[in-house]
Amino acid sequence: MPYVYLSVALDLPLPRSFDYRAPAGVTGVGERVIVPFGRQTLSGVVLAVSDVPPDFPKLKDIAEAPADLPALPADVMALCRFCADFYAAPLGMVLAAALPAALRQPRPWAGDGTHWHWQAVDADGLLARLSPRARKQRQLAELLRTPQAREAVRDVAGDALRWLGEWQASGDVVAVAPVRAGGVPRQVALPALNAAQAAAVTAVDAADGYAAFLLYGVTGSGKTEVYLRTIAARLARDEQVLVLVPEINLTPQLEARFRARFPDEAIVSLHSGLADGERTRNWLQAARGDARIVLGTRLAVFTPLPRLGLIVVDEEHDGSYRQQEGVRYSARDLAVWRARDRKLPVLLGSATPSIETWKNASEGRYTRLDLPVRAVAGAVAPTLELLPTGRIALQDGIHPLALERLRATLARCGQALVFINRRGYAPVLACNECGWVSNCKRCEARLVLHLGDRRLRCHHCGFECTIPAECPDCGNADLKPLGQGTQRIEDALAARFPDTPPLRIDRDNTRRKGSLEAMLAQVHDGRVRLLVGTQMLAKGHDFANLQLVVVLNADAGLFSVDFRAEERLFAQLLQVAGRAGRAGQPGQVLIQTRYPEHPFYAALLAGDYAAFADEQLATRRELLLPPCAAWLMIRAEAKRIETALAFLNALRGALAGQGVQAMTPIAATMSRKAGWERAQLLVTAPTRGPVVAAASHLAELLVAKPPKGVRWVIDVDPQDV
Repeated sequence: MPYVYLSVALDLPLPRSFDYRAPAGVTGVGERVIVPFGRQTLSGVVLAVSDVPPDFPKLKDIAEAPADLPALPADVMALCRFCADFYAAPLGMVLAAALPAALRQPRPWAGDGTHWHWQAVDADGLLARLSPRARKQRQLAELLRTPQAREAVRDVAGDALRWLGEWQASGDVVAVAPVRAGGVPRQVALPALNAAQAAAVTAVDAADGYAAFLLYGVTGSGKTEVYLRTIAARLARDEQVLVLVPEINLTPQLEARFRARFPDEAIVSLHSGLADGERTRNWLQAARGDARIVLGTRLAVFTPLPRLGLIVVDEEHDGSYRQQEGVRYSARDLAVWRARDRKLPVLLGSATPSIETWKNASEGRYTRLDLPVRAVAGAVAPTLELLPTGRIALQDGIHPLALERLRATLARCGQALVFINRRGYAPVLACNECGWVSNCKRCEARLVLHLGDRRLRCHHCGFECTIPAECPDCGNADLKPLGQGTQRIEDALAARFPDTPPLRIDRDNTRRKGSLEAMLAQVHDGRVRLLVGTQMLAKGHDFANLQLVVVLNADAGLFSVDFRAEERLFAQLLQVAGRAGRAGQPGQVLIQTRYPEHPFYAALLAGDYAAFADEQLATRRELLLPPCAAWLMIRAEAKRIETALAFLNALRGALAGQGVQAMTPIAATMSRKAGWERAQLLVTAPTRGPVVAAASHLAELLVAKPPKGVRWVIDVDPQDV
C-alpha cells in the first residue's frame, strides 16, 4: 500500500509539528487526524503532505482520519500561521482554538451525519484521461458528476479515497458545499436612511478589494442599520458575511434583529455559550457555505467562510475582543488582517473608537465614516450632569438628588437605570473595632460580600467562604459591609420604591441559559421600569422608554496605573449614557463623583470624543506609549516573588542586542493571585517588528529550556498593564 508522510500540528505548548505516516489519499492539508502521542491519543491538523519519509527511525501511523471536518481552507491556515507568528504562540494551539471543542476531541464527531462533499470539476475530461480498463476509477468519476460525501466515495472501492486525494491534488476534484434552495427572498420594510448613513453605505458598497472603514457614530446613530444595508448588498452577490460582537449577551439580541431583516437567510451564531454540538453544527454550516451570515464573538474570527465578502466588527474598541488566556490575540486585529489577506472590506463600528483605531483613521490607513446624529427623528443626545458627593450625605451610596430624579421618572412611567460596575452586595466586609477586612487568603484582593448567598467571594481566583459570625481577629460580632455593589443597590431601591421593584442584571443572576433574554423581555415590554446593572447593560441594548441613567462609583477608573484607564472609562460612560433618550424622549444622565473638577469630566461633559481621542493620542506620542510604540509584556508567576523576578531578569539579559529596550522587572499590580506571586517585564521598541522578533526569540528559549517552578506568559500588545 502506498503511503504519504504528514506534518501534523497538535494542541501542545510546543512550537513544532509532528510527523506521522498515513495511507495515500486518506487525508490532505488542513484536514483533521487522530494520532498517537506517547500514551495519549490527540487530535491534530495536517500542515503538509509529502511522499518523502522524514529522517526519523520510528514513524507512527495515524490512528484515524475522521470525515467530520472539511479541510481548513488556505486562508484560515494562513490566518492561524500569522496569529502564531505575531503572538509567539504554538501553531497547534492556535489551530485548536480555531475549531469547535467537539472537533478537538481525539474521536470522530458523530454530529448530525452531514459531511463535506466532493465533485469533479470536469467529469468528462477526467474520464477521458482514465484508462478504459480502470473500471472502478471510471465509476468514481461518473459518481462525482454530482457532489458526493466521503462515505459514498469509500463505498466505490478500497482505494477510492486515495484516488480522490490524487484528483484533488491535480485540481480535477474540489470540495463543495451543498446547493442551497433558491427562491425570491421575502421583502422587508426598510427604515429611511439619513444622509450620513446613506453616505456610509455607499462608501462600503463601492469598496473593491481590501478597504478598512471606521464607522464612527454617536450612540443611537444607526450603526446597525448601516451594517444591515452593507450586508444585504453582499448577500445580493451571493457572498458570506462575518459579524463580530464583543459580548455573548449581545449575540441573541443582534441575531433576532438580523433574522427579522433577513428572514430567508441561514444565520448562525458562534460563541462559547453554545453547547458543543450546536456550535459545531453552526460552524460546519458556515464552513460549507450554507450559512451566509455568521454572528460571533472573538473566536468566530477563525471560522472558514468560502465566499466571505465582508467583515463587520461591532463595538471595535471593546476589550472583550482580546483573548486573555491561552493564545492571547486580538480578534479585531486578526479580522483586519484577514480582510487584507482576502482582499475584502472590513467595517469597524464604535461611538468611542480605540486609540489604536483612531490613529489608523487619523493617518489614512482606515477611512472614517461619521454618523454625527441619532437616527430616530427628534432624538437628541442625553444631557449629562455631575453630582458632587464630597460634602453630601449619601443614602445607601446614592445622591439625594439622584433619588429625587428617580422618583420623578418612575412617577411619569418612565424607565430608569442605576449603573454600578461592581457585582455583589459590598466590595468588602470590615470590623470597626480592630480594622480587620475580608482579604482573600490567596490573592492581593478583597473578598466581596454576596449577602444573598451568605458568602464571601474573590472575583479574581474564585475562592469563597461563609460569612464569619464574628471578627476573626478580635471577636467583634458587629461586622459591617463597606461600599456598594449591585445587590446592595437593588435592596436599597426596593426599600425606597416598593411599588416599582428593581430588576438587577449582572453576571451573578444571568448564568442560566435564556435568563438574560427573559429579563430583557420584561424591560422591553414595560413590566420592569427600574433597572440595576453592570457593564452588561452599557452597550448594544435599545430601551425605548429609558429616560434616566444614574452612574455610581465612576471615579474608580480615574487613578489607575494603566494608561488606558481614562480611555476605557470615557467609553464606558458614553456607552451607558447612550442608553437614555433613544426613542425621541429626553434623556438624563447623572454621574456621581468626588472629583467634579477633574479634567476628565470636563471632556466627558463636552461630549466630544474626537477631541478627547486626539488629546490622548498626542499624549501617547509624547510619552511613547502604545499605539505610538510597541510593547511586549512577559508575565511570570512563582511561589516566591524572588523566583519570579530572578527569572525575568534572566530573560532581560537574553534580550541584549535584540533591538528592544527591556525595563527592570517589577511586581505586578496585583502581586499575588491564587497563591502565586506575580511579576512582569516590559519590553518596548519604536515599531512592532523588533518586539515580535523578541517575543519569538524568548518563546524559543523557554521551550528549549523550560524554567522550574515558574509559570510564564508572553503577551504581545498587552492590554492590561
